[in-house]
Formats: sequence, C-alpha cells, structure tokens
Amino acid sequence: MTFWVLRFIAANVVMFLISMAAPEVVTHFMLVPIGVLSRPWTIITYMFLHAGLWHLFFNMLGLYFFGPRLELEIGSRHFFWLYLVSGLMGAALSFVFTPYTSIVGASGAIFGVLYGFAHYWPREPIYLWGIVPIEARWLVVGMTALSLFGGFGGGSGVAHFAHLGGFVGGFVYIRWLARRKAAPKFGPAVLSSSPSTADLKRWARIPRERLHEVNRAELDRIMTKLKSAGPASLTPTERAFLDRFSTDT
Repeated sequence: MTFWVLRFIAANVVMFLISMAAPEVVTHFMLVPIGVLSRPWTIITYMFLHAGLWHLFFNMLGLYFFGPRLELEIGSRHFFWLYLVSGLMGAALSFVFTPYTSIVGASGAIFGVLYGFAHYWPREPIYLWGIVPIEARWLVVGMTALSLFGGFGGGSGVAHFAHLGGFVGGFVYIRWLARRKAAPKFGPAVLSSSPSTADLKRWARIPRERLHEVNRAELDRIMTKLKSAGPASLTPTERAFLDRFSTDT
C-alpha cells in the first residue's frame, strides 16, 4: 500500500473508532455547510467521519483499489492534494445546493480519486460487486448521472453534491497537473546522469514478494523496461519509485 493511501485509511479507521466511543465527536466535526464560517475546521474533518461501518468500509475499499496506482502515477504529494481538493470541492458544492444538510464521509475525496484513476486508465475494467465489468470511464459517467439525478430529484440521505464535488475537484486538479507538466521550461535542458552500477545492484535487491500487488506490477514493468531499453530510458518518476523501495529495505 502506498504512503498516503495507507495513512488516509488509518486516519479514517481511527476516527471511526473514536466516534463510536464518543459519539459527540461526530456532532463537533461533521460539516453543516451553512455554519462553516463559525466551524471552519469541518470542511476538513467531515472527510474523516462516517455514518456507519458499511459507509466506512465501502469508502476505504474504493481508496484501497483506486488509490495506490494513482498515487504511483502522479506522486504522493499530488495524490495528497488531489484527495484534499476533491473533499473540499465536495464541501463547496454542498454549500451551494444543500447548505442545511449535515454531511460526513470521505466519499467526495474518494470520487476525486476515482476520477483520477479513470483519467489515466479509462478502459480499465472495474467489477461491480465483483461480477459485472464496466470500464472506469463509464463508471464515472454512470455515477455522475446517478448523483445528478439523486441530487436534483429529491433527498435520499446521500450526499450527492459532495460526490459531484469530488468529481469536479478531481477533474480540476488533474487538468491543472497536466497543464503544469506541459508548461514550457525556460533555460537549457538539464539531463540527469545515468544510474550508477550501485543503483542497478540496489534496485535488483528490492524484495518483490514483500510489495503490494500494485507495486509489484509497477516494479515488474520498470525492470522489464530497464532490461530491454537500458538504464538511460528510465524516467525520473520511475527512478524515484525504485529508489523509494530500495531504500526502504
């Protein structure tokens, strides 16, 4: 499991246990959009509260499945901000459309992660209930339609606008990230040096069997590229990935 995925799951589980032991915590930290000026911390804290065990379970399941691969793709720092921006956008849309409704849950942030996953792997099959396959892009389209229908069609006890806000936040952050990476760089290009022999030996010692399956797949891909195209073919992101897992061992 990747750095921020593990920590977000741990934070949500810990807060759920605390809220079970002290229910008043939910009242203090949940988001009521209309009252955000007097309780500004709630635009963050609501993301770490859940209405029940199944609410927590399905949100964390989504984060577990979609988060690691996305974090490896965009980097831990950007994954952290995408998660946070998506949750904040969920709060913002709730303020506009359902200002008096109490909201808890990481769903907005998770929907942002789902959008990011679908952006990079749009045709990746997702198995609903572990049975029905649907491409990631169509899952996002379908869930957007359901959230729009649920949000404007009447209350159902679900924070539909927080979900929509999560998609909006994920979309905005991914677009910003793409433009940032595509922005022209001024000055002469500086090429990084090729990996040293010591680097290659250190990477070869990464204990593949101890990695999460997502990280194993990425390790296999990079090592195959290394063997076929040579050390100079590795991108800075790929080298950082190898460095991270080799220094952790």
